[in-house]
Parts: sequence; structure tokens; C-alpha cells
Amino acid sequence: MRALQYRQIGAAPEVVEVDTPEPGPGQVLLKVTAAGACHSDEFVMSLPAEQYVYGLPLTLGHEGVGTVAALGDGVDGLSVGESVAVYGPWGCGTCAACARGAENYCTRAAELGIRPPGLGAPGSMAEYMLVDDARHLVPLGDLDPVASVSLTDAGLTPYHAIKTSLPKLGAGSTAVVIGTGGLGHVGIQVLKAITGATVVALDVNEEKLALAREVGADHAFLSNDDAVASVKELTGGLGANAVFDFVDAQPTVDLGAKMLATEADWSIVGIGRGVASYPAMGLPFDVAVRRPYWGTRAELIEVLDLARAGKVSVEYETFSLDEGPLVYERMHAGTIRGRGVVVPNA
Repeated sequence: MRALQYRQIGAAPEVVEVDTPEPGPGQVLLKVTAAGACHSDEFVMSLPAEQYVYGLPLTLGHEGVGTVAALGDGVDGLSVGESVAVYGPWGCGTCAACARGAENYCTRAAELGIRPPGLGAPGSMAEYMLVDDARHLVPLGDLDPVASVSLTDAGLTPYHAIKTSLPKLGAGSTAVVIGTGGLGHVGIQVLKAITGATVVALDVNEEKLALAREVGADHAFLSNDDAVASVKELTGGLGANAVFDFVDAQPTVDLGAKMLATEADWSIVGIGRGVASYPAMGLPFDVAVRRPYWGTRAELIEVLDLARAGKVSVEYETFSLDEGPLVYERMHAGTIRGRGVVVPNA
């Protein structure tokens, strides 16, 4: 089969021929219908050799959907040909976090060498993908796989972050979304769907802010120091009840810290290597700083339900597997509107 792999530190990924895997006991083989590209992939491929821990060659893609192609011994509850979404943050399945469906916070994954697909295990940017356990699959039903694949991360991650902050986001509250790209534009929709908050979007140019307005942002401002005054004016000087930073670059971290209200939640979701640094008395009282990661399996089901209800969707561009390297070139250049989706078996 063909797969898009990262094969050499510092080099671009390439499409290669590899053996088609066969499912062992408890495993499921998927014929991949769509694979999402994410800035996390770009982050991994930007690491120097001394920091890279994901193994080479690495088949990329931690967002994946497909049809069941074959079942390993002992797998039940699935049928060949069924359309499914992959729950990406694989865990041990037995620790306290996994027992409540939060494999994203598995306490034993590192110890046991368990890695998510595309972030250590072979990922979805291939014609076929091996899933380690049937519990990591969620029925996709009648959802369009190409339109839905990015929900497995770009939908689940903001949903998890926002759901955690729901007590702060009732009627009359204000939520700020910094970065309206792949995750942020979905986060805006989630905020409008499940909270009572007024949503303020911040980004670096008017094209990105136009997308934010299209998907429901109540206000959209350029992401600069003037945005702090704008948020303070909207909130009567109080600041935002929640700030969701989907970038995590130093300028966005510095900006988010300046617009927090007392008892606000500050969720830094992106992986842009920003550093949150402030004096002990530099934040309003009782601010909670969070570093959310992906989401639970139950939350993925909820995100897909929101999509079925027409309340959440993903802006995306499609690429063939041969165009896989181009996805990351475009992503690095910032020219993809929303999310890039690779269709390996087109």
C-alpha cells in the first residue's frame, strides 16, 4: 500500500510503498477514507533529532476515518464495511483515566510505550490503517467522512477545552478565541452551540477574521494590543470569562494574559511554544490556567452528534495522497482555509 511518511529528520514527508498490515487479535484494519492534516504534525517534523521521540519512518495522520476492512480474532460489535472514526489518544484501557473514557490523560501510556496514530504509531495517511483496539473506533453513521475527519481532533480538542469551562460560560459571559484557523473556527461554533457566551475572535488578518464571522463570532478583531482595549470595552472593563488560545505563540500568550477577568479560565490549546510568564500578582484573582489535550471518547461522540445536528462543521480543502507533502507546505505558509484533508483511496 502507499503511505505518507516522515522518514528523515528535517526532511519533507514522502509517499512510499509499504506492506499492508494485517490485524492481529483484538485489532481492526481500516481502509482509510480520509485523513486530516494538523499543525501537530508540523510541530513533530520541526523537532531537532535530540528532541524527536516518535520513531522513523513515521506514517503521518492522527485524524482518521475509514471503513472496516478486516477484523482480528476476538473483535465483535463491528462489521466489515462499517464507516468509523478513529479516537486518536490511545491509552492503556485500564487505569483510572481510561476507565472513565479519558484515554487522552492515560497515566500509563508513556510507561507502556503507547503512542497515538501518526504520533508514534502508524497513522491514517495511508491506504490502510491498523487500529490497536476496537474501543478506539466510533461509528460515523451517515456523516460524510471527508467533511467529518477533522472533527476527531480539530473538533474534539476545542470541544474538550470549552466543555471543561462551561461553568464560566453562561448567559452574559464573554469568551475570546485567539486563532481562527483549523481548531479555532470549530471552537467558535462549539461556543455558539453549547454556551451562552458572547464570542470574540482574534486573528492576524482580515481574511481569517472573515471566516470567524462566517462561523458565528459575535465580534472579530485583529490580534494586537488594540484587541485588549476592545475586549475590556465590550465587557465593561471586566475582561473575558474564558480565553482559548489555539495558537500558543508568544504574542498570543502575552495577549491572552492581558484580557482575563477575575475567576476566568485561560486555556492554552495550541503548540506554538509560547511561554506563560507573569509575576505572582500579575493575573486577576482565581484565574485558572489550563493545558487541555485532545478529549474523551464520549466527547468525540458528542462532537459527531453536534455535526449531525448541523451545529458544527469544518472548513477544509482536499488533497490526494500524492499531494500529501503539499498539504504541509501550504499549512506552513498559512494558505489553507480551515483544515487540509488527504483522501488516500480517491
